[in-house]
Amino acid sequence: MRWQDGLRLCLGTLTSRPLRSLLTLLGVAIGIAAVALLTAMGEGLRLYVLDNFSQFGTRIIAIHPGKTQTGGLGGILSSVRPLTVSDAESLRRLPHVQAVVPIIQGSGDIQYGVRSRRTEVIGGGYQLAEAWGFRLALGQFLPAARDGRSPPQVVLGHKLRHELFGSTNPLGELVRVGGMRFRVVGVIEEKGQLLGFDLDDIAYIPVDWAQSLFNREGLMEINLMFTAGTSSQALSARIRQTLIERHGREDFSLTTQDDMLASLDRILGTLTIAIAALGGISLLVGAVGILTIMTTTVGERTAEIGLLRAIGATPRQVLGLFLTEAALLSLAGGVLGLLLMGLLLVALLLALPGLPLSLAPGFLLLSLLFSALIGLLAGIAPARRAAQLHPVDALRSE
Repeated sequence: MRWQDGLRLCLGTLTSRPLRSLLTLLGVAIGIAAVALLTAMGEGLRLYVLDNFSQFGTRIIAIHPGKTQTGGLGGILSSVRPLTVSDAESLRRLPHVQAVVPIIQGSGDIQYGVRSRRTEVIGGGYQLAEAWGFRLALGQFLPAARDGRSPPQVVLGHKLRHELFGSTNPLGELVRVGGMRFRVVGVIEEKGQLLGFDLDDIAYIPVDWAQSLFNREGLMEINLMFTAGTSSQALSARIRQTLIERHGREDFSLTTQDDMLASLDRILGTLTIAIAALGGISLLVGAVGILTIMTTTVGERTAEIGLLRAIGATPRQVLGLFLTEAALLSLAGGVLGLLLMGLLLVALLLALPGLPLSLAPGFLLLSLLFSALIGLLAGIAPARRAAQLHPVDALRSE
């Protein structure tokens, strides 16, 4: 039997009962559409989160008070000496350090005239905008301290500026932050949200004023930005040595931006795989459908198999015939599934324009190959049964 004749025979069998073929491949189509769509959403979420974290730069080391130590009863948080502004200043003198930002965060009421809004307040150093990659829409960022004390000035987020001042220019105006008066010197460009945290609804004040406002001496963290002339590992070692000399022990934790992004990438990558695996349940249902219909087909076409064997078809050719039929059926389901996924993607983008989606063209080809593989695996048992039929016994079934 020539392969052209076999292919023509397979196509004829599939098109002779179009409704049954359509219902069979529909299971594979739904499975492929589900896996492709869920994977696109998971990958889009992964890239979206990584992109948002990367906007703060990748040459940043975060230093937090406290160090988790492993003991006999598991991890415990040791008593710590808080990080201070003087700790931050000592790190500023290290080689390859580009910016050091001491940080205190809290919330407070921001008032201007009769307008009031409760929002996040970040006390930071004058290099915060440089380290975090913030650009200013108006004015300038907080100046460096003079004579050991920073001037009472504030920089507003994009949304906070509009809530308090509307379209008027806020530069030079006085606002109250937690009851203290500050002069507005700048407005940050619109940044959007990061994991539900609105970066545009924040007031930035000098860290020494934040210590007074929130009545605390210790810092929440210190962010250090380094130049491209060194590595995060090398600078982390210098930071650790400096702070141990100041504190007497290692009662702090270091986190590099590279480590955080790598960990986040692994977590989100695992989540994407888990989401795709959930969609794969639909593919399993489709495979069972193909197995069932191919088993039924072998029973219905026993006489035809006997005739093929009688005119010279080998068991191997009969096996290939039924495997090809199962693969074509599943491949058609894969094509239909990708078309269905395309329609769902268009509908989602129209309904939710901001939804992060990412679908690689190579993944579409992989989906088609995977659907064909499912058909082959599901068709092995029925095809082997057909190939093992004795031609005389098969002809007697007519």
